[in-house]
Amino acid sequence: MSEDDFRALYRHLRDRAAGGSQERPGALRHLTPARVAAAAAEVRSGRTVSLAAPIETRPGPDNPQPAVHRMTGPAERDIGAPGLSFARDRFAMNVHGDADSHLDALCHVLFDGALYDGVPARSVTPDGARALTVDLVRDGIVGRGVLLDIPRLRGVPWLEPGDQVTAEDLTAAEVAQGVRAGPGDLLLVRVGHRRRRRERGPWDTARSRAGLHPTAMRFLAERCVAALGSDGNNDTAPSAVPGVAFPVHVLAVQAMGVHLMDYLDFEELAPACEQAGRWHFLCVVAPLRLPAATGSPVNPLAVL
Repeated sequence: MSEDDFRALYRHLRDRAAGGSQERPGALRHLTPARVAAAAAEVRSGRTVSLAAPIETRPGPDNPQPAVHRMTGPAERDIGAPGLSFARDRFAMNVHGDADSHLDALCHVLFDGALYDGVPARSVTPDGARALTVDLVRDGIVGRGVLLDIPRLRGVPWLEPGDQVTAEDLTAAEVAQGVRAGPGDLLLVRVGHRRRRRERGPWDTARSRAGLHPTAMRFLAERCVAALGSDGNNDTAPSAVPGVAFPVHVLAVQAMGVHLMDYLDFEELAPACEQAGRWHFLCVVAPLRLPAATGSPVNPLAVL
């Protein structure tokens, strides 16, 4: 895709996405209370499935700055001593890495000097972001989740690094799975990244990974999807647009106001949906309360 074609698509999606309110900006405007209630009514078995991968503390080719987990208690003298003592620990992580499951806030993507809806990029300061932070979703993103399994559609265990998911793939997966994404849905796209990583080992995903083609964002706009998640980064590598890094992030977050979830894990959810005979469910996303943050580690739950 040429940069000129990308910018034309960017302008189209940006103009189409205009609207919303201060409390529910961007694509969240499609996630109405009525749609949340309808999603809750879809629960059948009550089975819950985590869509997050375990947080990793060992470095690897896709995770050179892993999370740090340190025990701060109990002290050696307290172990085995009579009376009360507490086990305590401390945790720190690079939220936007290439291994751990996380949610991108609308202040995460700066493009041409601005954030979503023309908010100046200078609103992101060394002390934290002042607008469009993860605090916008402090009450969670709760709605109807729809999983589209692209490796299942193609008859492969995973998409190879560099492969791209098109709008046509998404539509074909809907037909094959008997489901249709609609207004306010949380769209989840499996590319098989987690399975490949477990079976082949981690690799340098910054250089090569499967993801969505930028034109697939038209599908999200037409269906009025509220949020997008993938078991990869959502963007392919190398970029599908020479001269523009992370074009899907630019289109989804900065142009359309769609919260993204990167590096989720669908390897338990996909067979659960297959067994249940349906690919939609209640999805509950609860980020941490980080008022000035550009994102958050997240453990989304599917409730079948």
